[in-house]
Amino acid sequence: MLIGYARISTDEQNLGMQLDALRAAGCERIFCDEGISGAATERRELNRALRALAPGDVLVVWKLDRLGRSLAHLIQVITRLEAEEIGFRSLSEAIDTTTASGRLLFHIMGAIAEFERSLISERTRAGMAAAKARGQHLGREQKITDAELEWAKRTLELGRMSPWEIARMLRVAPITLSRSLRRGSPTDERTSDAP
Repeated sequence: MLIGYARISTDEQNLGMQLDALRAAGCERIFCDEGISGAATERRELNRALRALAPGDVLVVWKLDRLGRSLAHLIQVITRLEAEEIGFRSLSEAIDTTTASGRLLFHIMGAIAEFERSLISERTRAGMAAAKARGQHLGREQKITDAELEWAKRTLELGRMSPWEIARMLRVAPITLSRSLRRGSPTDERTSDAP
């Protein structure tokens, strides 16, 4: 059985062209999501279409972007269909995973998506390493300055205030003060590294 899926993002768009193409392709049932962005994680009619499919069936869409939020999401959905022995067909791009050439094209798309993820990850790591080398702080902004931390340590050593009172003075939560004291200040790290 051929099962169609159509989606429009806004109420101004019209499903007519997609529905005509899906009917012409021989779809016996068609599920439609209207006014749903491609980025939406929950698409009720798409979920219904996926549940209606059985081994040997084919999910048909007018264009790839009607199904997937991204290339990675598209590949995830099609891989799931393939595992359940369900075919996939995109009319505009002439992709049909029930044919050998369609499966080849799909696997090439998967390899490109994996390559893209690797490049992004590599660039992110390189950027973080470069920022660290320039002395930039990565992560959350520190809530307690080095000077405040030194003052808090001295005040605690002298027993002038409780940790709770110091935290209140610094306008931070007691747990934040406690974590900062455990981590220590950069000056502590520099002196401990010194020969």
